[in-house]
Amino acid sequence: MAQIRIFTDGSSRGNPGPGGYGVVLLFGPMRKELSGGFRMTTNNRMELLAVIRGLEALKWDRAEVEVFSDSKYVVDAVEKRWVFGWEKKGFQDKKNPDLWRRFLELYRQHQVRLVWIKGHAEIPENERCDVLAVQAALSGNLAEDTGFVRSA
Repeated sequence: MAQIRIFTDGSSRGNPGPGGYGVVLLFGPMRKELSGGFRMTTNNRMELLAVIRGLEALKWDRAEVEVFSDSKYVVDAVEKRWVFGWEKKGFQDKKNPDLWRRFLELYRQHQVRLVWIKGHAEIPENERCDVLAVQAALSGNLAEDTGFVRSA
């Protein structure tokens, strides 16, 4: 069973405002960094999208994955199993249903454990994700977060 560590972070310059995500994937000696930015989004969307993009980057199913995030929104929703109740109710009155549905599809393809870590606590990979997310949010090449635009 593969043991992969994924560090994630999201950023929004204003909430809503321009935003970005950063991801660092670690598997043995291999390292991959991912990032992307959007013209108008929220911090919570970018935190969740970072986890999604990390899981999407995996090359095989049933991988054993630890995801490290400083987002209580994401970690608590999964580890306290709230998201599964939201799903049963069709995400009625919940924010970001488009991303939560994407997340759950990926989550079920792997053995995923989410771990909350304190942000800005000098954890090198988390600090790198923060840099990637902020740089992406400030870049001039920002995409449209269609899920945010539709729900606004």
